[in-house]
Amino acid sequence: MIDEFTFLTSGIVFGLTLGISPGPLLTLVISETLKHDKKEGMKVAIAPVITDLPIVLITLLLLSKLSDFNPILGSISILGAIFIGYLAYESISAKRIELNIQDVKPQSLKKGVIANFLNPHPYVFWFAVGAPTVLKALGISLFSAILFTLGFYVFLVGSKILVAIIVEHSRSFLRSNAYVYMIRLLGIVLLIFALMFLIDGLKFFELI
Repeated sequence: MIDEFTFLTSGIVFGLTLGISPGPLLTLVISETLKHDKKEGMKVAIAPVITDLPIVLITLLLLSKLSDFNPILGSISILGAIFIGYLAYESISAKRIELNIQDVKPQSLKKGVIANFLNPHPYVFWFAVGAPTVLKALGISLFSAILFTLGFYVFLVGSKILVAIIVEHSRSFLRSNAYVYMIRLLGIVLLIFALMFLIDGLKFFELI
């Protein structure tokens, strides 16, 4: 039960961090909400559910074929640690979002999907972090893998939907210290996960 809770927690942390951190998709969520209403922002928010399925399946298939090659898995784990560390740095150094959308064209769900397909973060995340975590969870139980994936997408999409709702009612929240501090706190938590991935990578190389 502890293992299942750990995977669920990690999915929630990654999903929430990627969900509320400034980026192309969050910008589209905000701009659509401000130009139209929260329903349009929510349409953009669900883009990852549509775009990520092939990414998840391909990375899982690829990494499952490499399960017997410890040096490769070690390299991927270290890459994951670097990527999570980068996300942590972005979060810790986060500042208030500027809501200047005069040059931002209206976006539809279709454009949100395209934007997410062209965003390198989902590819790097699933190759270096998501897929290795799912495979590790499957080694414990299918339920653990489901909890990680479910926690990740519920909070990834849910946090963006929440942003759309907040923006429609109060633009000032995204400029508030509370928002910035929340992102920075998640950044500190990400540093812990980066260390965990680094340790796993060193174990694959039998250095510890």
